[in-house]
Amino acid sequence: MKSLLKAAALAAIIAVPAVSFAQAQNQQPLTRAQVRGELAQLRAAGYDPSDWMHYPDNIQAAEARVQAEKANTAYGPSTSGTSQSGE
Repeated sequence: MKSLLKAAALAAIIAVPAVSFAQAQNQQPLTRAQVRGELAQLRAAGYDPSDWMHYPDNIQAAEARVQAEKANTAYGPSTSGTSQSGE
């Protein structure tokens, strides 16, 4: 029983880094221009890199604002409006 438990633990230890490496291979690295663009978006959303006293909160709030802007930017007509007939 102990050998089975040791074998299962060893298999898990070997499998975890292999899975994480496979996931990392699927992602493309960011270019400098992409990083600078993301930083510009965050700064426009209110992020101040020099405000290290409020670091986790201020960048998370700015990221939430950027994501909200991206969600509100859509193509096509508004689907939340109303209309009236000309009677």
